This record gives sequence, structure tokens and C-alpha cells, in this order.
Amino acid sequence: MGKRHWSRRQFLKSSAAVGGALLGSRLLGALAQDELPFEVAPDAVNPLGLEPGVPVEGVFFEGGFGRDYIDFAADIFRKLHPENEMSVEGIQRVGEVLRPRFIGGNPPDVIDNSGAGNLDNAALVADELLADLAPLMEAPALDTPDKTFAETLFVGSQDTGVFNGKQLLLNIAFTVSGIWHSKTLFEEKGWEYPKTWDEMLGLCETIKADGISPWTYQGKYPQYMVFGVLDPLIYKVGGMQTVIDIDNLVDGIWLSDPVLQAVKMVYQLAENDYILPGTEGLTHTESQAEWLLNHATFIPCGTWLENEMRELTPEGFNMVLKPVPGPEEEDYAAILAWPGEPYIVPVQAANVVGGMEYLRCLLSKESAKFFAKNVSAIMPVYGGAEGVELSDALVSAFDAVESAGDAVFNRRYSDWYTDITNGTRDAMGELLTKRSTPEQFCETVQAIADDVKADPDIPKYTRE
Repeated sequence: MGKRHWSRRQFLKSSAAVGGALLGSRLLGALAQDELPFEVAPDAVNPLGLEPGVPVEGVFFEGGFGRDYIDFAADIFRKLHPENEMSVEGIQRVGEVLRPRFIGGNPPDVIDNSGAGNLDNAALVADELLADLAPLMEAPALDTPDKTFAETLFVGSQDTGVFNGKQLLLNIAFTVSGIWHSKTLFEEKGWEYPKTWDEMLGLCETIKADGISPWTYQGKYPQYMVFGVLDPLIYKVGGMQTVIDIDNLVDGIWLSDPVLQAVKMVYQLAENDYILPGTEGLTHTESQAEWLLNHATFIPCGTWLENEMRELTPEGFNMVLKPVPGPEEEDYAAILAWPGEPYIVPVQAANVVGGMEYLRCLLSKESAKFFAKNVSAIMPVYGGAEGVELSDALVSAFDAVESAGDAVFNRRYSDWYTDITNGTRDAMGELLTKRSTPEQFCETVQAIADDVKADPDIPKYTRE
């Protein structure tokens, strides 16, 4: 845990220095803490034992959530620990930038491992490169008295970060996924959002006749159509057991009737030319910009969409999220939602404790309120949206979750098996450009799942 081994001489030398500076240090800390907008209980000031004067380095994926919330948490950290320098850097392509540092044994102290080209979490876990976050989970919460850090987080919100009983990833956002459209456009056109897939296809015909492309997607990143449309359709066609069987690598599951039917439903969007021409060549922000111009009506995405496109969103567009329509109306409300934006603390980091302490500040109630207000997204922190006026987009997402009730679901293969995640992404790109058939999609992904299952070097996980 980054403890320093002291010789007797070093100890005596440091004791003399500390003795003279202790009072000033305490006063400095007290003054800085007075600047915080909340009180910190004595046992919550430094429960992890952060060593004064040791710097903390954070490197973060700067994507749809921006970086303001990262800086806000860093400011909390600096006020709480004025003797520790806290640096934060926003980057893209986390894997490309940080892989050499892992190889060199000098990774940053805390990392937001998200976005396209992120580090392979499953590989990091398998190689035992991530610190066990148990001390953080058991520590007193920063601004929720008489609660541990773990007790302030939504129940189940950190389950996807647990591997073999250890909390190795910390999810800092709660994401709802679905299909987005402009409420204003629908009101102007008199359209009703469909509650079955057949109604969706019928509305697509109406939209197409109006001169608008019914759909677009994040072309160069077709995984958006996997989690945004296919995974929910698999749930709505085959039920939760099919989702579980996929996660558990059940033999032949990708060739099963429910999965094939769901893939065929997605393929209908391409087969009927409902997708904006040229979509496959666009980046995620480019396709989302086309959607904001009403060049396409529907786009799949998670709840980071509003903040990611905030500067380009036309006034009065009024984006809202809805569930993916299924075969039957009674299946409509079910929705895919998951904790995400995983943060990690490398076990080889110079200041493991500092990385954890930053996370304690990041997932404080005060930080969560800033996140809700300024990022239009929710951290899985109880009370994190108290007194915050939410946008229509975020209200629609949480209305969807509330309406779904017990039918809020998640899939785990995307966390556990990178090869399958990448395989579904690539196969979806082929499917949506009509370079393959639904049957070929299923055969391709099943072959990848078979290889994963047969590979003794890939750790296997199960769920019930």
C-alpha cells in the first residue's frame, strides 16, 4: 500500500523536522478545511493515512463527462490535504498513453480507464495490476457522517468492479442506455414514440417519407448499437436467462433463436434503408451532430450524451431518452442501465493511498451534486442530487428507470471478455452496412465466444 520503510537515522531526522512543523501543519490543514462547503468529522479527515507532502497524480479519460468534475474533486482534495500536491490530466486513448507506464512500473496513482482505446480491465485484473480498494470502501465517508464510504454508494453500483471477492474497479457514474429523440420534433410532427418493434418500423416509414433518415448511430464505433439496441432486444426476446447464458458462456447461446431474432430485428433498420447514408464513416460526435440537426431522428446512447453534445445542441431541441421497443408492448419498459466510468488505482502506483483518497473526494456527496448539476449525470451516491434541478434529458432517463422497476437489467460479458465485446462491435459494423447477414453475425460471435471459453489463460466468471 505504498508504505515507506524508514531507517532509524531517517526516523530521527524526520522526527525533528516534524516536531518543529507540526503546529503549522495542523493550522494550515485546518484553514484549508474551513474553505470546504461541508464539515468533516475528525475521523474522516485522513482515515487512509495519506502521508503529508507526497504528491498524487491522476490521469483521466476526458470524454462525454468533460473534466470539470475531475477538477472539482481535485479542489476538494487540495483543501482537505493542502500539504499534498494533486495533479490531474485529461487524455484520450487511455491505453495508448498509459500502457508504456504500466510496462515501466510507474503508472499514475488514479486513472479513469474509460473511452475508446482504454486499457483492458480484464487483463489488468488477470495480471494483478490493480490495488484492492477494500481500505477505501471501509473508510469513513468524507461528508456523510457515521457512514463508511461503501455505505454512501447505491446498492449494487460497485458489483461490476468486484473480481474474486475484491473491489478492483470503482464505478463513478450510473448510466441509463436507450434510444434518444427530440421531443420538440415529435411534438411538431405529431409523432408518438413506439412501444413495439413493429410500431418502430412503421414510424420509420413515416419519418422516411417526410424526408428525414429515421436512424443514425456512432458509425466508427458500432458498439453503440450493441449496447444501445441489440442487448435490450435480446433481453426482450429471450428474457433475463438468455442474458445470463451469454455472460456465462453457455454453449451455442449466440446461435439460439432469441439471439438470432434480436439480431434480425436490428438488421431490419439497415435492410429497409432507415439509417442515415454515410453513417458508418462518422465518429461518435459527428453522427450525434447530424442527429442534432434533425438529419436523423433516432440515435442510441447512454446518459452521457447530453453533456458530450452540450455546446452543439440547438436551443429547444429537448433531447429525451426512451427504452428500446420489444416484440410485445408489455416488454416495453425494460431498460439497460449500468454503473460505469470505472476508475482504478494501480498496485504499482507511487501513492496508492493518495489515489484512493482522491476517489473518496470524487464520490463525496458534494462532488456528486456538482456532477448532477454541471454534467447532467448521476453519481451512484445517496443524496447526490439533493437540491439539484435536473435537465429534461436526465429526468427522462430516470423516469425510464423508475418505470422499469425490476426490469432494469445489465449484461456482464462486456466487462469480463474483451474479445467478445470487440467481436460484437466488429460484427455489428458488418451487419449494419449489409456486408453480413444476421446468421453470419451470430456464427461469428459464437466462434469468438467458443475461443474465449476454450482459452485457459482467460479468467472465467459466472453470474446467477
